[in-house]
Amino acid sequence: MQEAIARIGERRSYSAPYESLTFTLLTRARRELIVTLAAQPVFDLVRSTPVARRIRRSVRHRGGESALIGLARRTLEPADLLNIDIQTLRNGLDLLRLGRDDSGVVPAFWRTVASSGGRFDLLCAEMQHESAPGAMLVEVMGGLENAPPDAIQEAIQHFETGSLGLILHVAPDPGAAQRLSQVRAQCLAIDFAGVEHESARDWQGATVLIQAARNACPQVMLLNLRPDRGLAAQAAGATHAVFAGMEAIIV
Repeated sequence: MQEAIARIGERRSYSAPYESLTFTLLTRARRELIVTLAAQPVFDLVRSTPVARRIRRSVRHRGGESALIGLARRTLEPADLLNIDIQTLRNGLDLLRLGRDDSGVVPAFWRTVASSGGRFDLLCAEMQHESAPGAMLVEVMGGLENAPPDAIQEAIQHFETGSLGLILHVAPDPGAAQRLSQVRAQCLAIDFAGVEHESARDWQGATVLIQAARNACPQVMLLNLRPDRGLAAQAAGATHAVFAGMEAIIV
């Protein structure tokens, strides 16, 4: 921990622009959703270079309120979530424009990945997208905290094949990360937007979180990490990061 604290404030260059796009969907209840995707660079913290691109997704009802939090999310049926995931995959792969040696990260809801029908539809959509020859990682989010470990392990087995893989997006809590040590995941993702990591005191707690995740998994990707925490995050055990504060190019 002393090494991590000593590196707080040291900087490397984590600068790269990213692109975004927006499209609309109708729910089964005929409500219009506005989906915005942004292809952000994923940095390897050891090399301080972008090694992949990750699709960040925002889903809102027409009018501006988020469709994925609180009561708004309850208005979405499983078929709506699946439709959002399929259209995110198709539009996201167009946005990523993966080459043969590139890697991309695309989000999907746990409810989609947990069902055999949802997995089938996702895999079919990926196979039909001939313009994405690179590796694709599905970042599973929403509901993993309450999912049985054997169900998570089953989903991993379906996706950890060939050029496909899964990233498990977990709550920023050491206990949630430790719980996933029971499954053989390759990477955990943690959103640091809600994690205090500005001061040295804050960073002590952040280090405990990162170390718990790394003990559970060989790779740890931090999202919305402050650029001046890159070296400290690496020292704590994180392997990859998507940094906050980068500029988007709207397409």
